[in-house]
Amino acid sequence: MILPFIVAGLVLGSLFALSGVGMLVLYRTTGVLNFGYGALGAASAMLAWQLVELRLQPVLAYAIGILAATALSLLFGFLAGPFLATVNTLTKATATLGLALFILGIMLFMWDDKARTLRLPTDTIGFSIGTRITVTQLICLALATAIVIATSIYLQRSPTGTAMRALASDRELASMLGIRVRRVELLAWAVSGALGGISGLLLSSQTRLEPVFLTFIVIPVLAAVVVGRFRSLVGTLVGGLVIGVVQAVSSAFPSTSPFSNATPFVVATLVILYLQRRKVVTIEVAR
Repeated sequence: MILPFIVAGLVLGSLFALSGVGMLVLYRTTGVLNFGYGALGAASAMLAWQLVELRLQPVLAYAIGILAATALSLLFGFLAGPFLATVNTLTKATATLGLALFILGIMLFMWDDKARTLRLPTDTIGFSIGTRITVTQLICLALATAIVIATSIYLQRSPTGTAMRALASDRELASMLGIRVRRVELLAWAVSGALGGISGLLLSSQTRLEPVFLTFIVIPVLAAVVVGRFRSLVGTLVGGLVIGVVQAVSSAFPSTSPFSNATPFVVATLVILYLQRRKVVTIEVAR
């Protein structure tokens, strides 16, 4: 029966999209494509798991995990932000690999890469419509959609959103217009980290809790951002859902299961080829 795989794919894809929103907000504000994004989510989930194991109230443990991811992202933005503002996009992205490796190294030192389980209270509540759907899965889908809508409205209509878009267009001009560049950039780093922390917690409950696995979740997240052409939040949501469903459904069949992990690369490549072809056609028509 394929329905359970479709549901699982939608949930997984919604979390790819949720992470993609955080990555895209940061990129549109600072020009930084954060390859350490998955590591932030992994750190959030691992810390929350450890605190729950130490008998801390689960809700408080989850909140501390999210705050930790937010703080790590904010600290990196505070320390590296002035340098990253002066270099090209490739150098910015490469610098964030250092963040990923640093966080991953700490996690492997503290917890190793043994598989663990993080269960949320909402995992045990659900209903059946041909397959079991939990409240956690509904939260994943609803949260991703709500965040995409809310972020789109915020970026379009709020003064801070306008400032973020101005920074993305021209950092120096935005500064000359009186925008407090560093404050807006740090806000973007904090929001991005918080969304990464939330995504990491939810992903670990729907997949598996392993530092390396969660760190490299950044690959399908980046593919979702590519589908959104590095600027569209709705496109990122659609891209995440498509990648999640295709990857889950392909894993359901023995003939395609070995290739399911290649789904993000395939989808991103097809989108890039389509956009390139469309650009060539547009140029030819213009001539």
